[in-house]
Amino acid sequence: MEKRVFTENVKVRYSEMDFDLVLKPAVLLHFLQDMASDNAESLGFGYSYIIKKNLAWFLLKYRMEFEDYPQRVYDLKLVTEPRGYNKLFAFRNFALYDGEKPLGRVSSSWALVDINSKSIVPVGDALENNPGMPPFVKREDDLTFEKIKPLERVDAEKIFEIRFDDIDVNNHVNNANYIIWAFELLDFNFRSTKKLKTLDMVFKKEIKYGEKVLSQVEVQNDKTTHILKNAETGEDLCLISALWTNK
Repeated sequence: MEKRVFTENVKVRYSEMDFDLVLKPAVLLHFLQDMASDNAESLGFGYSYIIKKNLAWFLLKYRMEFEDYPQRVYDLKLVTEPRGYNKLFAFRNFALYDGEKPLGRVSSSWALVDINSKSIVPVGDALENNPGMPPFVKREDDLTFEKIKPLERVDAEKIFEIRFDDIDVNNHVNNANYIIWAFELLDFNFRSTKKLKTLDMVFKKEIKYGEKVLSQVEVQNDKTTHILKNAETGEDLCLISALWTNK
């Protein structure tokens, strides 16, 4: 098991923090995605392996719980471990530290998708029973994915156009962009006085260059619920639920 655990020390730059030296949530998502990619590559089921099978990894869900969301943390230690797979999904955990101080934990679920048909492929078959991704057996440190309820009302909304720089190696919008579009609807006072306590994200459907995203939010005290839709078709793209705490 230890061979599957991957640790990385990340230097957090000023450009990756907000004005109050809080790590930007989209940057954290980039850190996690890059770390997952590096770990998968080292274990033999990363991009260079799956692309030969005409497959791509698609992130489905995040559950994040923070003891202290990173603020004024310049040396961030990240730990990740592939937790295994069931028939259709693979699971991965992360942990964040400031030195030895725990900052937060993350659980995620992923699917392997055929690039042409867009259909989900059984993970075990595609990875040919790679020991780096064993069958999933639940542990106490696995977080529980929360169900995100529909919005009861829309407190604010805005349309965003997909830019060329929003597109990733799979030729669709990178998942980190959704959190930017979601949180952009929260006013300056809210964002400047609070930081994340928990975060749930569910990715429903891809969107590509030339299309538009409708971002909507409902604010209930320290809880915000977000939905991002294809502005032209009305299809749900991403659901987000966040619980905030005062800085």
